[in-house]
Amino acid sequence: MNILLVGYGKMGQAIAAQATQRGHHVAGIVDSAAGAARITDFTPTTVDVAIEFTHPDSAFANVQDCLRQGLPVVCGSTGWLHHFEEAQALTQELDGSLFYASNYSVGVNLFFHFNEYMAAKMQQFGGYDVSVREIHHIHKVDQPSGTALTAAEGILRHFTDKITWRNAPAESPQELAVLSERAGEVVGTHIVRYTSGVDTLELKHEAHSRTGFAQGALLAAEWLPGRRGVFGMNDLLGL
Repeated sequence: MNILLVGYGKMGQAIAAQATQRGHHVAGIVDSAAGAARITDFTPTTVDVAIEFTHPDSAFANVQDCLRQGLPVVCGSTGWLHHFEEAQALTQELDGSLFYASNYSVGVNLFFHFNEYMAAKMQQFGGYDVSVREIHHIHKVDQPSGTALTAAEGILRHFTDKITWRNAPAESPQELAVLSERAGEVVGTHIVRYTSGVDTLELKHEAHSRTGFAQGALLAAEWLPGRRGVFGMNDLLGL
């Protein structure tokens, strides 16, 4: 499979290494620090799929360029989802292929699955408050992380005592606190905590390296070509 890497930071480099191990070919790299290549230099005759991991400010434009070039695109950039409906509409208009996930780790997506189940059960029995905490390396730009937002949205769908989230300690019982920390080179830790007067329950995912994210992105890239529409990890994993 010929892959176009859009972005060659830590994730792009991890994906390139995993792609080679899996027998794929990196057909091109689009990155401001890696040369003058542009997405418009590539077509479906030279690239089977693009994998986009860049910056919140550039992700939507990159997704648009990939779709307009007819390239199936797997996007892992976070912090741009205020444009997601536009991306969905463009995908439909062009009969294209877009795969988006806030986190490509299989373990994290199981975390999302169990997070929603747990929220529904905790709401059913009552007496608990809930919060989300995320810890990442000091280089991460967006805050809270896309993974934390996905977890928060899953809680809000089922834990009806909460009606909105706040990236700070909650100021009212109806707010879900999403607490962000930046420390050292932490790859990514996410904790959902339920507390009551009698006990505390936690659901936690801690990434030890970027390998799991890279492997998940490549699984999505292998799965996407030949499909049309907008997809996510639930489609890939059958959750």
